[in-house]
Amino acid sequence: MYVDAQTRRKVLVLKDVAVEHFKHENWLELGTLTGCYDLISSHSRLLRSLSFGDDDYAGCALEVLMRIVEREEANFSEVDNYIGGKFGGGGQTISSAANTGPRIYFQPSAFTLPAELPDPYLVSVMMPFSAGLNGVYSAIQQACSQSGMSCERADNIWKESAVIQDIFGLIYRSFVVVCDFTGKNPNVFYEAGIAHTLGKHVIPITQSTDDIPFDLRHHRFLPYLNNGEGLAALTNALASRLRTLHANRDSATSAAANVGVFG
Repeated sequence: MYVDAQTRRKVLVLKDVAVEHFKHENWLELGTLTGCYDLISSHSRLLRSLSFGDDDYAGCALEVLMRIVEREEANFSEVDNYIGGKFGGGGQTISSAANTGPRIYFQPSAFTLPAELPDPYLVSVMMPFSAGLNGVYSAIQQACSQSGMSCERADNIWKESAVIQDIFGLIYRSFVVVCDFTGKNPNVFYEAGIAHTLGKHVIPITQSTDDIPFDLRHHRFLPYLNNGEGLAALTNALASRLRTLHANRDSATSAAANVGVFG
């Protein structure tokens, strides 16, 4: 069965969760639910790699998940529901966007973790809700479009009664968070802190270097002018950065997928 590009992207996200959390019985349960027990039990490397912590485990996991989804159209929903139901709520293991370094386990008291999994093609924008910045948001949208990514802002979402819960959910689901520090808006500072804690790629932008807090000046940022020429330059610079971040992620994913696929 042909698997469309959007579904393949989601499988990559589900693979990351499976590699992080799955035990032997989880694979067997998933195989039972999808009618693909044979793909898992007869795979030459999957369960062995899991047991011994071998380097090819991530690639084997991706291979098996893709085979499950390719076998039957309804299987993707079964996989999505199983992984989301098991690991989409409660505490989550959060690592840096590059999946390196120490990891933390947390269960927030101020927020509820969304059921949706992070989307590697989603960019969220944290900025003051001001008509004077509408052109800036349009420039960011254009950069995302040029990079093959989608873009959302919290004021376009109403899922929860508390605005901050929608903001947290949006940051949680994003691969990149663009923060406009223009005007030293305290909400944006708070949202940038959430994004950094969740291990997201944060891209600071600003009309004035003085608006970047001292504690954040060690991070590279994109200065811009709020006029036609300045916003065009912002679009180009931001699109370049987004393409770089996604290329790095795709390279890492591809490398993991190619290890031991035919083992």
